[in-house]
Amino acid sequence: MNVFQGVVLGVVEGVTEFLPVSSTGHLKIAPKLLGWDDPGAAFSAIIQVGAIVAVLIYFRKDLWNFATAWVRGLNDPVARQTLDYRMAWYVIVATIPIGLAGLLFQHAIEGPLRSLWVIASALIGVGLVLAWAEHLATQERGEKDVRMRDIVVIGVAQCFALIPGVSRSGATISSGLFLGIDRVTATRFSFLLSIPAITAAGLLETFKSIKDHSIHDWTPTIVATVVSFFVAYASIAWLLRYVSKHSTMLFVVYRVAMGLLLLGLLSANVISS
Repeated sequence: MNVFQGVVLGVVEGVTEFLPVSSTGHLKIAPKLLGWDDPGAAFSAIIQVGAIVAVLIYFRKDLWNFATAWVRGLNDPVARQTLDYRMAWYVIVATIPIGLAGLLFQHAIEGPLRSLWVIASALIGVGLVLAWAEHLATQERGEKDVRMRDIVVIGVAQCFALIPGVSRSGATISSGLFLGIDRVTATRFSFLLSIPAITAAGLLETFKSIKDHSIHDWTPTIVATVVSFFVAYASIAWLLRYVSKHSTMLFVVYRVAMGLLLLGLLSANVISS
């Protein structure tokens, strides 16, 4: 991989990480369509760190409030009644399922599940699920109305995002809509819940790559990570504004169209899986 390819894939990561279209899937799709080598699961996980830094900075005030409320709540019963304290626990609890699933199914995630057949099918399938969620959505519940049982459901749904093509935000936003949570709140949860899981995966792959010397030239990877940070920051701001006024049907149409295009190209042997 060269620096130009790193820039392109950094843009792809930054744009798609938080949109409900699957960044992991697109980091497999883009090189195939452009005739480049597959950058691999390690590269995809590492450059996601740039997107997570964008989330940390964008939500820095919220995260600080959650952290300080959680620490105070360890000894102060009054602090335990605050929304910030509950939010801190929500992020922790929702991360447990995907952490366990990632450890149990790591080899499948890095191997056979990266097939473009799987990605294309997941794009279409989850797109239809998201459309169904939008159809049933009541959006009658805001952030203050969310309970631990909702977070457990969303946390379990997030596990499916380990399958390339599913999309972390697609899984969490659709499950939130099914639960009657409003679209903006579901999207904010999607951002916040991504922090622990993606950070852990990115750091783990970074250390493994350094130890195994699996990445010989780090320059394109570093460039891609930096680019993904700037693009992801803009993507977060745009998506929050967009979902406050629009449904996610734009992404449903895109997912189904991209999935059908991939299936057509694969069936015609234009690209390999």
